[in-house]
Amino acid sequence: MPRLPLSLYSMDRFRRRLASVDALPQLCVLGVVSGLITGGLMVGFRLLLALGAMTFLPDGNPEAFEGLAPTARALLPLLAVALIGLWLWRQPVAGRQIGVAHVISRLTYHQGRFPLRNWLAQWWVGLISVLGGLSAGREGPAIHLGAAACSGLGQRLRLPHNSLRVLVACGTAAGISASFNTPIAGVIFAMEVVMMEYTITGFMPVILASTMGAVVAQAVYGFERPFQETGVALGSLFNLPWIVVSALVIGLLAGLFVRVARSGVRLDGLPMAARFALAGSLVGAVAWWYPQVQGMGYDTLGLTLAGELSLDVLLAVAIGKLLLTAGAVACGIPVSIIGPIVVAGGAAGALCGLLGAQLMPALAAGPEVYAMLGMAAMMGAVLQAPLAALMALLELTHNPNLILPGMLAVVVAGLTSRQLCGCDGFFISVTRHGLHPLQQPLMQALSRVSVPAVMERDLVRTGRRVTREQASALLEAKPVWVVIESTSADRSALALKAADLARWMLEHDDDDKIGKDGKLDLLEIPGQRLDMAPIHLQATLSEAFIRLNDKAVDALYVEHGHRPKQKRISGIITRDAIERYYRYSDTPPA
Repeated sequence: MPRLPLSLYSMDRFRRRLASVDALPQLCVLGVVSGLITGGLMVGFRLLLALGAMTFLPDGNPEAFEGLAPTARALLPLLAVALIGLWLWRQPVAGRQIGVAHVISRLTYHQGRFPLRNWLAQWWVGLISVLGGLSAGREGPAIHLGAAACSGLGQRLRLPHNSLRVLVACGTAAGISASFNTPIAGVIFAMEVVMMEYTITGFMPVILASTMGAVVAQAVYGFERPFQETGVALGSLFNLPWIVVSALVIGLLAGLFVRVARSGVRLDGLPMAARFALAGSLVGAVAWWYPQVQGMGYDTLGLTLAGELSLDVLLAVAIGKLLLTAGAVACGIPVSIIGPIVVAGGAAGALCGLLGAQLMPALAAGPEVYAMLGMAAMMGAVLQAPLAALMALLELTHNPNLILPGMLAVVVAGLTSRQLCGCDGFFISVTRHGLHPLQQPLMQALSRVSVPAVMERDLVRTGRRVTREQASALLEAKPVWVVIESTSADRSALALKAADLARWMLEHDDDDKIGKDGKLDLLEIPGQRLDMAPIHLQATLSEAFIRLNDKAVDALYVEHGHRPKQKRISGIITRDAIERYYRYSDTPPA
């Protein structure tokens, strides 16, 4: 068998393939690696939670706050906010951003590049917020740690930025999958909430990453089925009207949550210490009587589905845990909100189910049905992610009988939160123009491809003044552009159409427009010339488009190399080339 050339396996070839929109095999390889990395990180995070719980919680259970004395569980949140505050106080404002919102922000405005200090802060805040008895989950840490680690792999390999976007989605999906054994929900969440788009090129590597994340978690923890309720069914279609009413109530609660969480601007005048102390005191005061509001709350959710919680505890979880989580966010504590809202939604659904049983005892489904529907309805309404909520419902309960009523509940709750309460998705920051950058079709399409896939590579570089012999030698390579490098620091490079130079050479004799030094000035050659600014090789077309507008130039020259003395021009990308790609791409935005 003939041996394939080593160039086929070179890293440069791998990077060039990734710059294109159809680099599916290469992205799938990265998806598998990302899933393994994220799965390992999530196992490590859960082990750290277990080790921390062994020091002071009964049975080493990170959710066993009920076993602590009332004084201990009331003071524990104050200690937690003090430890978190001390860590964040030493960080600049930008270093305090963590969690899902940070992931979306870095993907939107920084092409998926993550600072190391924020990643380290996520470990500390994630562990302390859960073990310290705040109302917090582990989903935010899972998403941030996985997305940043996978992006870091891409940055380490100097991959083009369009592939960093896919790596962020892979880390997000694998983080959720490894945390809850919900691979499909992880994929949908990554595409619906973080990427905000659906493409075949994006789906396949994300599916592989989510699968591998689940495989790693299952290899360590086995096939966990925390909320399996396969025997539960709706029973009668007469429950559907009450499901609509229940979803309406949950939608209003979701809107309340978002509004309270976003009211932090009213507390900006208070010092950070006062805001953190306020949040810790509120959690501690409620936890004195109802420790179920502390921590992740998955044990409480299990008891809710089993119908083992009293009415007052359900009220404390449905209202208290929801508002305590929102209050912590409003006070500036970056806790994970996905787990707490799912737990609160389950409790709210159970309350609606109990009320429905009083109104129609012969026909009403059990409270556990409404609890499971409440989980999905609350998640879908707060995040404005209906598909992710439905997939989470299916995978957490392993009960396909709930998909039909779940669809109704998720849609009604989502519409209520969006239309009646005026709340968009919790993690979406609205711009002045009313549309998040990731929701703009142009920027979505241009972010899928890096500049090497579109740039013009046929060029030669030269100084401003050349002899006719040097000009002829430049044209022998049959370039499309002649790059005129500037020797002045305050002047950008220029590009001259090579055809215009060739035409001038044919139309003029040896003495025309040649100076005393025997050289001709390329800036005096009539023809198409473009002002240019630099851009790096890994940039996406969206970065190139923004830079063209910011620098008010006609084209960009693409630099290759990291050290100043090693940098060279690899190609030119013009505004027309970007517009042609967007207009005639085989994969136009939906």
